[in-house]
Amino acid sequence: MRFVLNKVGLLALTLWAAITLNFLLPRLMPGSPADAALAKLAQNGPVSPATKAAVEAQLGVPTGSMWEQYLSYLGSVARFDFGVSYTFFPQSVAGLVTAALPWTIILVGLVTIIAFIFGTLLGVLAAWKRGTWLDTLPTVGGTFASAFPYFWTALLLVFFLGYVGGWFPTSGAFSRSATPEFSLAFVGDALYHAILPATTILITSLGGWILGMRSTMINTLGEDYVTFAEANGLRPRTVALRYAARNAILPNLTSFGLALGAVVGGSLLVERVFAYPGVGYLLYTAVTNQDYPLMQALFLIITISVLLANFIVDILYGILDPRTRR
Repeated sequence: MRFVLNKVGLLALTLWAAITLNFLLPRLMPGSPADAALAKLAQNGPVSPATKAAVEAQLGVPTGSMWEQYLSYLGSVARFDFGVSYTFFPQSVAGLVTAALPWTIILVGLVTIIAFIFGTLLGVLAAWKRGTWLDTLPTVGGTFASAFPYFWTALLLVFFLGYVGGWFPTSGAFSRSATPEFSLAFVGDALYHAILPATTILITSLGGWILGMRSTMINTLGEDYVTFAEANGLRPRTVALRYAARNAILPNLTSFGLALGAVVGGSLLVERVFAYPGVGYLLYTAVTNQDYPLMQALFLIITISVLLANFIVDILYGILDPRTRR
């Protein structure tokens, strides 16, 4: 219990630091969103004081002391109120993020979990059957597949399976004629559109999990407790999974925590290639259009997701290896 409370305290402290930095960094930068908007207006002629005041009021330029702004900002974060998007005015930032977040979590999150499970199991198998074709096939195949960048694999799939073959849609999360609703027809249409981006992420990430697990598994197989378990006549599957794999998975679990935290950020290039309406595509749009409120909200959400994922991994570490509790 003390171990969990320490981790919760560390999470709360880190979360406060992340929120505070997200408040300070935009204010330490030269200029403001209002200055950027006024600079665009100034290209057509001088900007009057009335126009400047209207732009500042429209964009919600903060007023008052830094401490007052900070307290107001904490209240806004607690209410999930990040203002209005400049790009999609007058839509709220919270509404845009809420609409994009499920698409990224379902696509990138599920594929990341599937790739981790299959990659870890294949890595265990490759290390246990080292020197056989069960080692060579996943190792060489995973190395070859992971050598290609995300966007290159996405472009290949779009060209050959989308344009040339015509088997799968090349963009979007659902058909233009479909109405977003919780129905079997819409879910099937969304899954059909997610096949190519999901395959891209799976192909390019599977090799890393295989090679990482295989490497640590081989080192663990040389430990004395594994030799002792084999000498006691335990079944090979029991030795491989309960003795070797349980300890070898810890470094892979750390990488999985980082990958899971990055899920909310989305696979920006993959979502860009497929015009998939996830957080990655929304972040790209915000950066290219200098949409500061939207960028600030997305950066904060991505940071929080990474912290929560690391917290979960720390708890799992304590369960898998009780020594870490000390």
